[in-house]
Amino acid sequence: MKKILVTTLVAAMIGSASVAYADATVEAGRLSCDVEGGIGLIFTSSKDLTCQFMRKGHKTETYSGKIEKFGLDIGFTQRTHIEWLVLTASGNKVTNGALAGTYVGASAEATLGIGLGGNLLVGGSSKAYTLQPLSIQGQTGLDYSIAFTGLTLR
Repeated sequence: MKKILVTTLVAAMIGSASVAYADATVEAGRLSCDVEGGIGLIFTSSKDLTCQFMRKGHKTETYSGKIEKFGLDIGFTQRTHIEWLVLTASGNKVTNGALAGTYVGASAEATLGIGLGGNLLVGGSSKAYTLQPLSIQGQTGLDYSIAFTGLTLR
């Protein structure tokens, strides 16, 4: 019963946030991240990551950072790869280093050998960026996670 309630809550958060941003956003580029493997410690986990931000007509930017989860996070994962579309308000000029900052939101993932996950994160400089509501995430390991998530890029 708890699992269903938490899953419903995360789905509602993702759905309401994606509706709020659907009409006023444009695609700014793609953020491709490699996350270190690690162990979920039931209520929290923290993993370092390295990301590449690619946008048309510009050099690729490299960011480093950390992704932290607070909630149910049980198990272990090997290196994880996450792909996000980066969305911003139409008319917002994307400058070099603009994605640096803190993002917050929710995530859910399940892994039994090979797994998938989804993440909804909003933030960055001036809280002007949304990382695609349902990112593509591939990983290997044994893990189950539904959590509030924080991502810091520098």
